[in-house]
Order: sequence, then C-alpha cells, then structure tokens
Amino acid sequence: MPDSSTSLVPKYKRVLLKLSGEALGFGGNKLGINLDETKAIAEQLKRVHGRGVELAIVVGGGNLLRGAQFTAGGETIKPATADYMGMLATVMNGLALQDTLEAMGVPTRLLSAVRMETVAEPFIRRRAIRHLEKGRVVILAAGTGNPFVTTDTAAALRGTELEVGVVLKATRVDGVYSGDPEKDPNAVKYDTLTYDKVIKDRLRVMDIGAFEMCRLAKLPIVVFNYKQEGAIEKAIAGRRIGTVVSG
Repeated sequence: MPDSSTSLVPKYKRVLLKLSGEALGFGGNKLGINLDETKAIAEQLKRVHGRGVELAIVVGGGNLLRGAQFTAGGETIKPATADYMGMLATVMNGLALQDTLEAMGVPTRLLSAVRMETVAEPFIRRRAIRHLEKGRVVILAAGTGNPFVTTDTAAALRGTELEVGVVLKATRVDGVYSGDPEKDPNAVKYDTLTYDKVIKDRLRVMDIGAFEMCRLAKLPIVVFNYKQEGAIEKAIAGRRIGTVVSG
C-alpha cells in the first residue's frame, strides 16, 4: 500500500505535474488509454488533493498519437499538422483523466490551449488560478496551442504563469543520469543538480527551451519515475525521489 501517513505532509502548496501520455497508456507499442493505469494515477492525485495541494496537470498525448507515425509519409501530413493532431490527443487524455477523477469525487476543470468550448474551457491564466484556489484540479491540455513546441515547454510555461512551487516531471526513468541508463550501464544517477551543472554537462532534463524557462523563473524541477509506488505523493512531500534540479 502507498505510504499515506502524516509523514507525507506536502512540501509544496501549488504544483505543476507534467504527465506523459504513456502514464495513461499501455506501454510498449500499443496505443490507447489504459483505464487501470489512469485509475492508478488518479488515486494518487486524489490523495494529494485531499492533503490540500493545489494541483495543475499538463498531460501529453503520446499514448494516442506519435509524430514518428508520419515520418514515413513524406510531406503528406505536414509536421505542423501532426503537432496539432497531437494536441487533440492530449485533450482526449485530459477528458479521460477528468472523468476518472470526478468519479472519485475530485472536482476538476479541463482547460485547453486550443479553443473547443463544448468540451473544455479556454486557458485563461486568472481563471486557472481561481480554479486552483477553489480546490479544483486543473488539467491543462493542447500544450501551448502552438506547433513545434513540446509539452515540456507547456509545463514550464504554465508552471511559471500559475506561480507553482515546483514542476514535477513524471517519466519512465527514475531521475537524471550522466548518460542514457538504457544504453550506458555506467551511467550515474544524480540525486540533486544545479541549473548550471545541467547546462555545463548538457544533461537531459527537459528540452532546452523549457529548462531555460524554469531556470530564469528559479522554478525547481523534480524528475522521477511515476511507476514507483506512491511516487507523486512522495515527490510533493519533498521525499528523496528521482532528481531535484534547482539553483
């Protein structure tokens, strides 16, 4: 059972969780939304919300659509179009996460950077902050609304706009390494890093634009493996998990 003791008192009042589409999917090459995985994530989010954390989530769409699907098609589907399709995939994931959370009694709002008022509110900064203050989980879909921009950048941008205390990047890897741990058996995991160390050693934390945005805003980043038991709760509680990047 996840640790739900009082030792998991939140360290941060308001957080931005960057959740990849993979976290809601089946893994491997199988595309789609895995309801069991979605429920497992939602259960952690419910516990976090129950501790009074103001929670904003940027959700990806890689479990439904990947840009690499179109690379073999030449210019039939242009890169910008593929990116817009990916944005729509994030809205689908956002809807699934929204209904799963609300079935558990957690109030939510789905905000989209691409206007589609029949299914989601448009992203308006002051409105999003008000939702957070009212105790609603804010799910942020469609990235920034622009092609050629990653969901990492969306997470950094929204985290800065919403004045969160930390950006949590949930990944398949349990932190930042000196090399690719899946290819280099000698890669060393870092528990903590400074922004300057990341730049100097060219470490892969986020894409460079997103990372620079966090650095300028002095916004800490925690990179961790969402598959670890209670990982989201532990990261928000400031437990030693993954890699913390800060000034």
